[in-house]
Amino acid sequence: MAIDVQVAPALRRKVQKTEIRKWAETALRAEGLTRLPDMAIVITDDESIQALNRDFRGVDEPTDVLAFGDEKAGPFVFAPGEPLYLGDVVISLERAEAQALERGASVKDELQVLLIHGILHLLGYDHDEEEQTQMWSRQDAILQTLSAQ
Repeated sequence: MAIDVQVAPALRRKVQKTEIRKWAETALRAEGLTRLPDMAIVITDDESIQALNRDFRGVDEPTDVLAFGDEKAGPFVFAPGEPLYLGDVVISLERAEAQALERGASVKDELQVLLIHGILHLLGYDHDEEEQTQMWSRQDAILQTLSAQ
């Protein structure tokens, strides 16, 4: 199992890769995965996430988090002996810092929210009306688990 955490060079002093990897593992286990999938977590800036948002969603502005799932695999499907690549979660540290300030929260707390939110999208949760309540409920439960650690 490999959770690859990539941080833009200019941001490396602001985040701890091992901490982010631990949060991701906690979220995946909380969702019932006993065999953790491979995935990438990218911490970047507004400019880079804006380019991704424009290219993949047609929205030419920065956003806080994007999730790019491996559509070939589908959530929770493991072929015997083959690793599952769940997908990528891309987070703008600049958006996280601004949102933390707006909410009166720490940047760490905001990063956790964004990471968990992205992972839940990779696992198949969405914002449609039926699933939104379940997604927020799962997100809150995982955040409570993280705060207890």
